[in-house]
Amino acid sequence: MASTSLAPLTTAFTIIILTFLNSSITVSASAGICYKSIISFGDSLADTGNLFHLDSPSSSSDTPHLSLPPYGETYFQHPTGRCSDGRLVVDFIAESLGLPLLPPYLARKDTSGSLDFLEGVNFAVVGATALDGSFFRERGIDNPATNASLATELGWFKDMLQSFCKKSDCKDFLQSSLVLMGEIGGNDYNYALLQGRNIEEVQSFVPLVVQTISSAIQELIELGAVTLVVPGNFPIGCSASYLTYYQSSKKQDYDTDTGCIKWLNNFAKYHNQVLQSEMNRIRELNPHATIIYADYYSAAMRLYRFPNKYGFKGEVLKACCGAGGPYNYNSSVPCGYQPATSCDDPSLYVSWDGLHLTEAAYRWIARGLLEGLSSTPPINTVCSPASTNLDPRLAY
Repeated sequence: MASTSLAPLTTAFTIIILTFLNSSITVSASAGICYKSIISFGDSLADTGNLFHLDSPSSSSDTPHLSLPPYGETYFQHPTGRCSDGRLVVDFIAESLGLPLLPPYLARKDTSGSLDFLEGVNFAVVGATALDGSFFRERGIDNPATNASLATELGWFKDMLQSFCKKSDCKDFLQSSLVLMGEIGGNDYNYALLQGRNIEEVQSFVPLVVQTISSAIQELIELGAVTLVVPGNFPIGCSASYLTYYQSSKKQDYDTDTGCIKWLNNFAKYHNQVLQSEMNRIRELNPHATIIYADYYSAAMRLYRFPNKYGFKGEVLKACCGAGGPYNYNSSVPCGYQPATSCDDPSLYVSWDGLHLTEAAYRWIARGLLEGLSSTPPINTVCSPASTNLDPRLAY
């Protein structure tokens, strides 16, 4: 299998569908409902093991680095297919709703189809893109991780629906669900930028990526979804992978407060602006649907701007696990492969492997989505804080 070392943290496309919990859960008066199931789509920010099942390596030398220690060490004590030392945002959302962590959809291949996914299922695959693989192949851009795209994952989802419910039941199921459309499109940009394509070319991808996300949202609404959460892009200029690849001697390239690369963060904000504009258009086309914007950019930037406030005592832009260099990131020796080593305490770091974040960082981001600092309106207008299990000490 090809290396997954170019599957950055910003790529996380996630769609999460959260369905009603039983009435024993305490909920807010404004909503009166909670959820009983989560269905997640996405890439490395959401994958809980699908890449493991998508393609078995032909030899030990082809083993994806994320399937090796120290991945998973903080919470699971072993690698699970998650691109972190522990849990992801989707895991914290599941826990906050009193639900089990999501099994990867492709795990059914190794369980003789015995998984029923009644309380959740994850379609996310590390390295997945919004646009189909042909778009990148035509432009000579390599996806070293997978051929999976948003269309692939939606196809799996619809296949599951056919066996999961009748047509009328499926519509009812989706009408009683919260759909979280994650930050799809990150890999579409990352593969190009980290292979040396200029920003003008990559910027031309943005309308196509956003239109692909928009079409997926419209399809889900037509299937019956009425409440959707759509996250924006992360500040990629703060990623150790980008800081290493685009290291510059020009002081004007860097934000004086954070040390992040300004033009890369400006690109992320451009994507977010185009995405929000498209979401406004979809709202007008579907006045019966509620679309919530989740501001991943601001949620992450708080950690970079005020690391001490959130307990990040390590070097905030430096990866916990890596093979050295100014930001402890080397694309040729990703975390998990020798001689890369891990820091003693990942909870002190925002960046896990230079491409993805630590469990500690994902916890804060999840809390921002649940409590409303990073989402408009707050997700907890549907599920009250009393029904969540996140550590109450983690207050903004």
